[in-house]
Amino acid sequence: MILMHDNMEMNNDLNNSNSTEGMTTYRYDSSKRVASLQRVYDEAIAANEGIGASGSGGNRRKRTSARSVLAAFLVGALVVGGLTYTSDRMNLFSGGTSNAVQTKVANGDSSSADAGVTTASLKSSTDNFASVFSQANPAVVEIANYGVENSQSNSNLFGRNGGWSGSRQQSQQSSADPVLMGTGSGFFFNKDGYILTNQHVIADATELKITVPGYDDPLTAKVVNANKDLDLAVLKVDSPDGKDFPALSFGDSDQANIGDWVVAIGNPYGLDHTMTIGVLSAKERPITVTEDDGSEHQYKHLLQTDASINPGNSGGPLLNAKGQVIGVNTAVNAEAQGMGFAISSSTIQDAVKKMMEGTTETSSF
Repeated sequence: MILMHDNMEMNNDLNNSNSTEGMTTYRYDSSKRVASLQRVYDEAIAANEGIGASGSGGNRRKRTSARSVLAAFLVGALVVGGLTYTSDRMNLFSGGTSNAVQTKVANGDSSSADAGVTTASLKSSTDNFASVFSQANPAVVEIANYGVENSQSNSNLFGRNGGWSGSRQQSQQSSADPVLMGTGSGFFFNKDGYILTNQHVIADATELKITVPGYDDPLTAKVVNANKDLDLAVLKVDSPDGKDFPALSFGDSDQANIGDWVVAIGNPYGLDHTMTIGVLSAKERPITVTEDDGSEHQYKHLLQTDASINPGNSGGPLLNAKGQVIGVNTAVNAEAQGMGFAISSSTIQDAVKKMMEGTTETSSF
């Protein structure tokens, strides 16, 4: 490769200096070393500067060598780069929110936010949700309602309120033998085997079978008390091995805020121990439910959530981010998405105390 450079074309000052020197051509080929070419080029630059300084008319012009130009360029680049980096670190153009703050906010930590900067961060991470599930899940049970099927039995039993009718047992049993009418959910609220669920989950049952985590065979439950108006019921099972049952504690639904994360655990469509996550959508919701006989029943002071609640979730707990029960899942709106309802813990605790009257566990609530 050959590169040619005309010194007269590069430096017109030679023509203005009345120089008698001819054209100088620099040729680069593969046989010359780079160091030799640099030396020749530097000498030519020095000679040109001398010619320009001693030209006619005594007009002296200040020359800048190629090295000086290059050095000035590098210094300028370093200065501009340094200023750019400094302004980025100081957030001169980002409204005062530092990269460090943005990173911490993205990770859910707003403790280092600058004064006057409002940030929104999640109070719960996926790790928190997993922890809530692992701690609460052993206390959640599946309730199977066995009853006598007759002409008045509703094939959609529990469906209106978030229960599941299940699959009917098809056998050669007589009509007087109990069959599976439906399933729902519940949870231990006391270590001695007391379970809270919805009244409609156990309605018209002749036998209740409770599937408890850690036990191979279902346990038979008896009804302690029920409140149809509030759609609540308390059941009791005995421990086969004499061990305490895991129990959930109640939280204060009055202190819960709209937008707080909530977790629902239950057995939708017979799929046991399913967890769904959402937020508290509203409080103090009144709804009207049409009963099987056509009558209407009003519920008040309900919590609304967009956590998925499906048939079979009825009676299961609605938990806050601390794993405390703030509601009992009781109803769904079949004509909408993300509209489930739960009885608030403020209502539950007063009702449970009354339903537990006469038992040895009354003082526990």
